[in-house]
Amino acid sequence: MGRFQITPLADACGAEISGVDIKALNEETFEAIRTTLAERGVIFFRDQSLTPEDHIAFARRWGGIDLNQYFPANGGHPEIAEVRKSESQTVNIGGGWHTDHSYDPIPAMGSILVARETPPEGGDTLFSNLAAAYDSLSTGLKGMLATLKAVHSADHIYGPDGVYAKTDQAADLKGQQLHASAVHPVIIRHPVTGRRILYVNPAFTLYFEGWTREESLSLLGYLYSVAMRPEFQCRLKWSPGSVAVWDNRLTWHFAMNDYHGHKRLMHRITLSGVPIH
Repeated sequence: MGRFQITPLADACGAEISGVDIKALNEETFEAIRTTLAERGVIFFRDQSLTPEDHIAFARRWGGIDLNQYFPANGGHPEIAEVRKSESQTVNIGGGWHTDHSYDPIPAMGSILVARETPPEGGDTLFSNLAAAYDSLSTGLKGMLATLKAVHSADHIYGPDGVYAKTDQAADLKGQQLHASAVHPVIIRHPVTGRRILYVNPAFTLYFEGWTREESLSLLGYLYSVAMRPEFQCRLKWSPGSVAVWDNRLTWHFAMNDYHGHKRLMHRITLSGVPIH
C-alpha cells in the first residue's frame, strides 16, 4: 500500500489512516496508530482484506478481548460478534447514541468493527468526542459533576422486557437473562492522555447515585444535548473492507438506520479495558 498518512475526519473527532495494511503493521506504525486513537477517539481504515483470523490477531495487538454476551457470535470465532440487520428487519443494533459496555464494572477499552456487507447507501456511523463535550461545560457545572457517580445498566435494553425484546431484532440476540450494572464517576480521566471525559450516555446511564431517576433526567438530558452537538462529531461512511477502531471511554457512537430493504453485516471485536476513575 501507499505512504502511511493520518487525516482528521472532523475538527473534534476521528481520523482516517491510509497507506497501511493492517495485517502487516510494524511496531512503530502500530504505536502511532495507538496514539492517534487515544487523541482522536476513532480511527478508520479503508480497503482492508481481513479474514476473521486477521481480525482477531489485530485485536490481540491492542490487548485482551471481551466476549459480547448479547450479540450472536460468528460461527467458529467466539471473539467476533455479528452486528447485523437483514433485508426484512426494520430495527438495527446501536441505533441511538451510546458507548459500549459502560454497564460493566471495567468497561471495554474499545471495539474493532469490520464491514462485511454494506447497503448501497446509508448505514453510516456517527461518533462524538466526550472530552470535547466536557471541555465546553462551565467551571461551576464541571465542579458539581466531579462529585457525582452514575448507575449504568444493560437490563432495560437487552433483558426479557427490554427495548430489543419488543422488536424484530429479538430473535437474533441472546443473554436476556443476564444482569449487568455498574457505578462509575460522571467525570473520568482518559488512561492514556489524562483528558477529562464526560462519562454518561443515553442508552445505559440510568441515574446519578443517590438521586432519583426523576431528579437525574433533567441534568442528564442537558449533558446529552451538549454531547450531541454537531461540532463534536464525525461521520464514517462504510464499504466492504472498511475497518474502524474506537475508544469507548472517549466517544459515543450512533449507527444510522436509513437503509431499509438492504442487508448490513458487521463483525465486531470488543477490546478489554482498565478500571476507570
